[in-house]
Amino acid sequence: MKLHQKAISLIVKTKIGNKIVSSQRYRIILSAAVAFAFNLLYAIYHCVLGVLNISFWFITMCAFYGILATIRFSAVLCERNHYKLPSDDTDLFVMKFTGILLVILGIVLATINYVSLSQNIATKHEEIIMITIATYTFYKITMAIVKAVKQHKNPSPLLKTIRSIGYAEVSASILTLQRSMLVSFGSMDSRQMRFLNAMTGAVVCVFILILGLSMIVKSRRKEQEIWQNQNL
Repeated sequence: MKLHQKAISLIVKTKIGNKIVSSQRYRIILSAAVAFAFNLLYAIYHCVLGVLNISFWFITMCAFYGILATIRFSAVLCERNHYKLPSDDTDLFVMKFTGILLVILGIVLATINYVSLSQNIATKHEEIIMITIATYTFYKITMAIVKAVKQHKNPSPLLKTIRSIGYAEVSASILTLQRSMLVSFGSMDSRQMRFLNAMTGAVVCVFILILGLSMIVKSRRKEQEIWQNQNL
């Protein structure tokens, strides 16, 4: 028996381990819970820095990660309620709520991008750290694509919502990565970097806004379908 097969056989002997191995939905919710914890810590970290330094930049970053944490917490809470009382109503509410918060997130990100451009804020890293950040960002992009392919046939509104949250976070990470790489490795002058960051930031913000609006529209359509079926 191979090593990974032995590990799986040991994991499934526990209640939680068995859920992780057997249930795709449970794995997705668990990953959302872990991401929520990291988003919350990042929000608190930037909030403290914002207060200590009286920095609008850190406050907007706190708002960004705070919104992500709120969205993911609502998804995890929805799953808990769904487990007790299975219903699509709660899933659709969370989808609509997430859509609204993603629209707000897009506006917050536009504010962050404006502040970074106007104040020329970009974090410069050493080569090894920058490569590590780039590798992690590309890993997140790859995982988002893999999840999209594996789960595209799953009809659950909640799982679609969690995927959309991941898409929004990944797109924001790409913008952050670009800003850092340009100041760390780039040979462009400041005007070219500002233009490229402004264009990429605009595309990312519009993408997140469209993502949020599409979720609101989809949740309303699904609610109308359920209402029509109940009244047939």
